[in-house]
Amino acid sequence: MSGGLVTLGETLGLLVADDVGPMSLTRGMRLSMGGAESNVAIGVARLGTPATWIGRLGRDPVGDLVERNLLAERVRAVVHRDDAPTALMLRERRTGTVQNVTYYRHGSAGSHLCPEDVPPGVVEEAGVLHLTGITPALGEGPAAAVRAALARARDAGVPVSVDLNYRSRLWDAATAAPVFRELVAGADMVFAGDDEARIALEVDESTGPEKLASGLAELGPREVVIKRGRHGATALVDGRSIDVPAVPVTVVDSVGAGDAFVAGYLACRLAGRDPDEGLRTAAVTGALAVTVPGDWEASPRPHELSLLGAEEDVRR
Repeated sequence: MSGGLVTLGETLGLLVADDVGPMSLTRGMRLSMGGAESNVAIGVARLGTPATWIGRLGRDPVGDLVERNLLAERVRAVVHRDDAPTALMLRERRTGTVQNVTYYRHGSAGSHLCPEDVPPGVVEEAGVLHLTGITPALGEGPAAAVRAALARARDAGVPVSVDLNYRSRLWDAATAAPVFRELVAGADMVFAGDDEARIALEVDESTGPEKLASGLAELGPREVVIKRGRHGATALVDGRSIDVPAVPVTVVDSVGAGDAFVAGYLACRLAGRDPDEGLRTAAVTGALAVTVPGDWEASPRPHELSLLGAEEDVRR
C-alpha cells in the first residue's frame, strides 16, 4: 500500500491519578492525552510510516497540549480550533488492576467534527483510512464526517480500516449494532474485540472467535482480526484462518493495548508486509503498550520490537 495512514476522531485531555485508590484521596494527577485514533496514529508514526490525524480541539491549554504532542510524535495534525472546550477524561486507579474512567466530553470541540473538516485530497492520497466506532457515537456531525470520509476512500480506491471500539458510556449496544455493521460493510480491514463483534453481529456469548471472524467477513471485509487480549488474536484473511498468541508480559496499564495492536498491524500492511507478519508485530506492539502507564507512551520504534523477542522488525 502506498501513502500513509489518515484517521479522524476525538482526542481528549487525560488526567490520571498518581495514587492507587479513590480519586477523592489522590495527592495529584498527571496530565496527558488519549484517543483511539490518535493512539493509532502515534503508533504507526513511531514505526516509520507517515500518519495524519484530523480533529477539532478547543482554543484552550488542553487543545494546545494535544496538538503539541501530536506534532512532537511526527503525526501530521489537521486541527480545527473550536469555541467549545477540548474534552477531558479522568482515570481513577481504584485498585492495582482496576481503573475507572469518567468522561467530560458532552458538547466538546471534538463532538463538532463535520465532513467539511476533512480537507480535499487527504483521504484520497492515503495508504489507509482508519476509522473507529467511537466517532459516530459522538453526534450527527462526527457520524456524517465518518460516512463522508469512508465514501471518499471507497471512491478513490483507498483501503479502509475499522476498529469497532465500543464505548458503553456513549451509546448502548442496540444503537451501536447497525452502525457497526455499516462500517464493517465498507471496510477492507476490521478489528474487534470478541464482545464488540458479538454486538455487531447480535449473537450471544457462546459464539466463538472463528465464527465471529467469519460473520464479520460475510459483511464484506477481506481481513478481519478478533482481538482477544491475553488469549492473542484470531484472524480471517481472504478466507484463511490465522491465530497469533499473546506475548506474555507483566501488565502495568492495559489501556491502549488494542490501539497499539492495530497500529502494529497497519504499519506492517502499509509497509507492504503480509498479514502474518502484521499479526506477529501487532502482538508485540500490543504487549509493549501494557508495560508502562499511559495510552500511547509505550508505542515502540522499529528497533524496540525485539525487546520482547519479536521475530521480525517493521522496517521501511
